[in-house]
Amino acid sequence: MSTAAAHLAEFAAKLRFDDIPALDRLRARQCLIDTVGVSLLGARLPWGRMLSAYAHRYGGGATSSLIGESHKVSAPMAALANGVYAHGFELDSLRKPGAGVHPGAALVPCALALGEELAVDGKHLLTALVAGCEVMFRIGLASKHSSEQLGFHAPGLTGPFGSATVAGHLLQLDAPRMCHALGIAGSLCAGVLAFAQSGNGSMVKRLHLGRAAEAGILAARLAHDGFEGPDAILEGKFGFLETYCAEADPALLTRGLGMHFETRNLCLKRYPCHVTAHTAVQSVATLRREHNFGAGDVARVTVRASRKVLDHHSERNPTETMAAQYSVPWCVAVALVGDPVDPEAYGERGLRDSYVRQWCRSIELEPLPGDEALRSSWASEVLVRLRDGRELTLAADDFKGTPTLPLTGAELREKFMRCAGNFAGASALFEQLDAIESLDDVRALGLG
Repeated sequence: MSTAAAHLAEFAAKLRFDDIPALDRLRARQCLIDTVGVSLLGARLPWGRMLSAYAHRYGGGATSSLIGESHKVSAPMAALANGVYAHGFELDSLRKPGAGVHPGAALVPCALALGEELAVDGKHLLTALVAGCEVMFRIGLASKHSSEQLGFHAPGLTGPFGSATVAGHLLQLDAPRMCHALGIAGSLCAGVLAFAQSGNGSMVKRLHLGRAAEAGILAARLAHDGFEGPDAILEGKFGFLETYCAEADPALLTRGLGMHFETRNLCLKRYPCHVTAHTAVQSVATLRREHNFGAGDVARVTVRASRKVLDHHSERNPTETMAAQYSVPWCVAVALVGDPVDPEAYGERGLRDSYVRQWCRSIELEPLPGDEALRSSWASEVLVRLRDGRELTLAADDFKGTPTLPLTGAELREKFMRCAGNFAGASALFEQLDAIESLDDVRALGLG
């Protein structure tokens, strides 16, 4: 009997640009643009600079760009470093509903690094990204996002499968070798959630997506040369679903494959924080704008949120950047006090802000009322009581950037330019990425 990996591999190997619906091409292009933008920010951060130094030390065979730099390194090292850049500040893309995937950070660094080495055109690059999304999203769905119940960081597990698909498509692997690439990728899954509970070491979270992007090139290159991996890697005995998941639904691995495209479920972030905070942050920002109040006018803030938020995202005294970005009270405090789209509000400057800390300790968290199973884990209800007696409330299951509320072209460009900072070629690079389908050779991209 043919395995799920074999079905996924056949689809990915045979996918062509003209097979992809216009909406899914658009989502993939937006993901590409967004990922390069957030990577320009990530490259400037301490962990980004460390990965740059590592890539330069070991990255001989200079074919591929480190985003934001003029020097090139080998494709695996570029994928590793750019994956860390992309996931470097909680601004990279994901899926809605959540499935334990970060498509931008896992797939785009692999696609750009190997795409430059192979001198592929823009259509081939975009098709590879869609193939990677279709495979990775289905694996995430089949896991029922349950890996994190066991202590694994899900995107570090699903990412190697997606990036192996991207790399395999760019290498033009046939279906059997693509299946081997997936089989190899299953032994390259990595990432545990110790960083979320230990109070230190959270920098390692950024590495999980870099390793995922790098792993795809390793898996596909080995498969290209005849290295084999098990074709029952997903649903078989001791395969991915049995080993890494508390719950699973193998039928979701291939359901709708080739008929229903998953890429359209990709979503982008506006705020540099964990996705569980986005609806609450957006609600506070909306209420402030519509009712014209500041933090000094507020007597009390209550956030009703999912059990996941109460259990895993309720830190009151974060001591490092990622812990702050993971804390819903902290992120809501930032939205109440300042500008929630400003990355520096979540970094060292924000950590030194005593007023934000005061509000972080004061914000009340309560469970969402009703049947939580019927609500997204991203849903929230925000209640703000002002000192003048007014009570304001706003509930949200969605935020700007999700498939039902997508960013406009202008909003995507605004985010890109904000992340790019002082990068001199930012505007021209945005235009190149926005017209990726017409690019004859991705080496022409002004990435450095």
